[in-house]
Amino acid sequence: MAEIWKHQVRVTLEPDVAEKARTDPEDRALEPLVGILAKHKAALKCQYDAFADYVAAAEEHGEDKYPLYRWTKATIEDPAKQAKYIKSFTVYAEGQEVYSAQIADALQADLEPLVGGPLVSGLSRHDTNPANNPQPPKRFRPQSA
Repeated sequence: MAEIWKHQVRVTLEPDVAEKARTDPEDRALEPLVGILAKHKAALKCQYDAFADYVAAAEEHGEDKYPLYRWTKATIEDPAKQAKYIKSFTVYAEGQEVYSAQIADALQADLEPLVGGPLVSGLSRHDTNPANNPQPPKRFRPQSA
C-alpha cells in the first residue's frame, strides 16, 4: 500500500504586499487573496516569522528539544535568506500546516490566477515526503551521542 503524503501550498508575495500581509492581513489591498483564503478557511503565515517563532521557542524551552534550531537560526540571520523568506507564506488550511491533496488541489487552483498579478509573484506546492524536502547541512545536524 502506498503511503499518502500531506501537502502544503505556499505563495510568494510582492514585497509591499508581503509587508501588509504580515502586519495587516485584512488590508483592502489584499482583498483578492483574502477572499480566496476565506473560501478555503485558510490563513497565511510568513515563513520568516514561522522560523523566528521556532527559534524563540527553542531558546525559551531548550535548544536540545528543537533539532532544527541551529539551521533555522542561521537561516533567519542570513540577510539573503531573510529577504527570500520574508516574502514567502505558508497557507494554513483550517488551522493545519499540512493537509490532504484534495485541499491543496483546490487551494492551488484558486490561487493560480493571482500569480503574476500585483499580489502574488509565485506559487508552490510541497509534500511531507522526506525525499522531496531539504535536509539540514551536515554542520547543522544533531551530534550523535
